[in-house]
Amino acid sequence: MRQRLLPLAALVAVASLFSSCASKPGINVLSKNSIKKSSSSSGWALGFGTTESLPIAAPSASVMAAASSHTKDKHGMPVYAFSERNRLVRTTAYHPNESDHLVYGSSNATGTPLRYTNRVRSAAADWSFYPVGTVFRIAGLPYLYVVDDYGSALTGTGTIDIFTPTGESMNQWGRRNVEITIVQWGSFTRSKEILAQRTGYQHCRSMLANIVRQRPDLASTKGGSSNKG
Repeated sequence: MRQRLLPLAALVAVASLFSSCASKPGINVLSKNSIKKSSSSSGWALGFGTTESLPIAAPSASVMAAASSHTKDKHGMPVYAFSERNRLVRTTAYHPNESDHLVYGSSNATGTPLRYTNRVRSAAADWSFYPVGTVFRIAGLPYLYVVDDYGSALTGTGTIDIFTPTGESMNQWGRRNVEITIVQWGSFTRSKEILAQRTGYQHCRSMLANIVRQRPDLASTKGGSSNKG
């Protein structure tokens, strides 16, 4: 979670990809329980090592100073306005073989493969804080992180769960307060469409309600219901 910037063209290409995903009408959304584990041993297109060095840069003095004046969530972390792209954030980590993730295997909440490459990696968050498709960087690391997953324990907080491929790498990450920069915001519309099909679960209902509270214009958009989260 190093400071090697991607070429501008690559960053623009990634941003364009998520913009096009967010704008497609009639997206085909899988219920999360219908997402099955990949038959391959890893489940990811590119291989990865079980361990790697993750030298996190200390949050800057300006971010720390700004954080002190913010309202705090239940973990004592600052709650930010969407205009604030540089943030102090509590992060945890997860991997696909945890008991509460086994049913989903190597797929995220949108039904696409979780990512863990030398350029792009997956992350989970409350989608009413970080809507699906949000792209961010962690200070000190070269990767782009993409919010494409969620978790019930994250609901109502600004905590971001970083995807890792193994229990060893999950434990190596642990829990860290890091400085992040939002590269591109995701789509509340797409988040709402997905969550509206999973209202059988409290955490999905909570995220959905908070999205509609912030974006009342989305209350009238249609979405089916499901008892699968």
